[in-house]
Amino acid sequence: MSKIFKCFVFCSLAFLVACGGGGKKVSRIDASSTTDLSGKWNDTDSRLVADEMINDCLNRPWYSKMAQDLGRNPTVVVGKVRNKSHEHISVETFIKDMERALINSGMVDFVANAEARAELRAEVADQMGNTTEETRKEAGMETGADLMLTGTLNSIVDQEGGESVIFYQIDLELTDLQSHKKLWIGDKKIKKYVSQSGVKL
Repeated sequence: MSKIFKCFVFCSLAFLVACGGGGKKVSRIDASSTTDLSGKWNDTDSRLVADEMINDCLNRPWYSKMAQDLGRNPTVVVGKVRNKSHEHISVETFIKDMERALINSGMVDFVANAEARAELRAEVADQMGNTTEETRKEAGMETGADLMLTGTLNSIVDQEGGESVIFYQIDLELTDLQSHKKLWIGDKKIKKYVSQSGVKL
């Protein structure tokens, strides 16, 4: 058998292994289904925690009092949510889940955060002199937020051999922007048991 032929056979086998010899299989699942493969924080945790905590926040005594005093829905902005856990967690996804829960509740008005407002203001500024007077948006017409929602996400890992317990605590605070009074403090705890040989967290 020639060296060229041997090389051809070797390269062909390597190609077949790389392209499917490993038996990898991908299937689509419902995006809203509950999945937990590694025990780490995931999209299901983000969605369920956001829904539960926002529901708790909006159904506390502060809400009816403020809505009555204002004569309208309170306006909320979501501030920083700091990830202090041991994992690299997409805090932006959790924030979006909270924003969705706030808007869909119909109980509060919701304004963009500082980063989004800067982009919006740049667009309004760009309209000056570039768009028709009838469609131009004026600066200084923004709706100010009454309340800011902030929070932290912490975790503790207890591991021995192939067994681990992962504990998450999510703390959120709702603060009056005028008085800086804290109107609501909520927390959600999640504990997961993971049993797997050689697991690394």
